[in-house]
Amino acid sequence: MKRNIERLLIATALMLQMGLSYAAETGSALKNDTLRFEPYADAKAVGNFTRGESLQILKKKGAWLQVKAKKGTGWVRLLSVKRGVATGSGNTVSGALAVASGRAGTGQVVSTTGIRGLSEAELKAAKFNETEIKAMESYSVSVAQGQKFASAGSLKTVAFSNLKAPVQPTGNQNESRKTIQ
Repeated sequence: MKRNIERLLIATALMLQMGLSYAAETGSALKNDTLRFEPYADAKAVGNFTRGESLQILKKKGAWLQVKAKKGTGWVRLLSVKRGVATGSGNTVSGALAVASGRAGTGQVVSTTGIRGLSEAELKAAKFNETEIKAMESYSVSVAQGQKFASAGSLKTVAFSNLKAPVQPTGNQNESRKTIQ
């Protein structure tokens, strides 16, 4: 009896694994890119793929996808892959503009890198977490601390003509946030 249960569990696990491999999402490469051993920019390269190549998406971790390509399996940045099957329609220029503007999906919706790749269900299931907000805010530093850090690292100010200058703090030099107008 115990052996039958063990066999049943093993058979179920194998069937689930096979089912999950068939349920993997497909995508296509938006550009030539390198497959990485781990989901980090400085991880060892384990292969590559070319623009337009069909990819099988195996996992998602943050802004990285683990994909299976013709030349191997590895991790690639989320922005290098278009989810779904490539249709082959449209021209190269409009495709490049769509990727650059964040409008590569069918809905022509612009999304930020911070949420790109999250499914509708994941976005709907998101909940406010005050503890995480407080943890994130605990990483903020004062203007003086930021300037000290920049000075220690020999960092220099770079002006961008298309950005307005930040409002200078009044009074308390230890405020942790600045307002940009």
